[in-house]
Amino acid sequence: MVEGHTGSEQPYVLGNQAEELERLDHQASVIERPTRLLLQAAGVAPGMRVLDLGTGLGHVARLAGELVGPSGSVLGIDRSSEALTAARQRSQHAGATNVTFAEGDTRAWRASEPFDAIVERLLLFHVADPVEVVRHHMDNLTRGGAFVAIDFDIGGSRAEPPVTVVDDALRWVLEAFRAAGAWPRIGARLGRILEEAGYKRVTTFGIQAYLSSRDRSGAALLAGVVRSLAPAIIRHGIATAEQLDIATLERRILEAVRHADAVILPPTVVGAWGYSDTP
Repeated sequence: MVEGHTGSEQPYVLGNQAEELERLDHQASVIERPTRLLLQAAGVAPGMRVLDLGTGLGHVARLAGELVGPSGSVLGIDRSSEALTAARQRSQHAGATNVTFAEGDTRAWRASEPFDAIVERLLLFHVADPVEVVRHHMDNLTRGGAFVAIDFDIGGSRAEPPVTVVDDALRWVLEAFRAAGAWPRIGARLGRILEEAGYKRVTTFGIQAYLSSRDRSGAALLAGVVRSLAPAIIRHGIATAEQLDIATLERRILEAVRHADAVILPPTVVGAWGYSDTP
C-alpha cells in the first residue's frame, strides 16, 4: 500500500500559468521518446481503442494516436476545460483525427464501452489515492485489457559528481511536492500500485536519461520545476525567495555543472502495466 497521503484528489501544485504550460511542453518533448518506448513495450498497437487519463494538453493522447493508427482511436479525459480546448486545437492542427477529448473526473469517469488499453502519464503523481484510481478503471477495460501507468521517480535524480546547487534544488523540489501532497517517488511504486489494485502479470521498468554538461536541458528542466514550485517552497518554509534566486537559478545550475563537468540525471521515467484478466 502507498503510504503518507489522506483525503481525495490533491490540487495541481505546479499551477497553470503561461510559464507552467511552456514548461510542460518542454518536459513533454524531453520525455516523448521514453514514453513512446514504454507504450510500445506495454503493447499499445494499431487498431486499439485507448483511454488517456488526465490528458491535459493532449501530448500522450496524440502519441498514442500515432501508435494505434487510423484503425484505432484515443479518447483523452481531463477535468480542465481550458486544457481540453488547447488539446483539441493542437490535435486538429496536427491532423490527429483519431484523437478526441472529453471533460471528466479521472477518479469517477465511466466508459459507455470498454477500452483495449488505459494509459496515464504523471497523473498518479498528483492524486491522493492512486490505488483506488487504478482499481476504478478496471471496469473501463475489456477483458484482458491493459492499464499502463507512466510516472516519474525523482528519487534517483542527482548530478554526478555532486553539485551543491543541484542538490539544493532537488531537495526543494522533493520537499515542496511532499508538502503539497504529491508523490515525487511514485514511479518506484507503480508496479505495487497495479498489483494492489488487482491487475495481473504486472511488468515495470524505468528509462533514465543522462545529460552532459554541454546539454542545457538539464539545468532548464530543474530550474523550471523550481520556478513553478516557488510559491509552495516559500509558503512551506523550505527556502526563502533569496535562497531560490529564481532569476539566476538556471544560469547558476548550468555554470556549476559545467565547472564540475558533471552529468545531470533527471527523474527516471518509469512505466508499469498489468492486465484486467486473462482474455
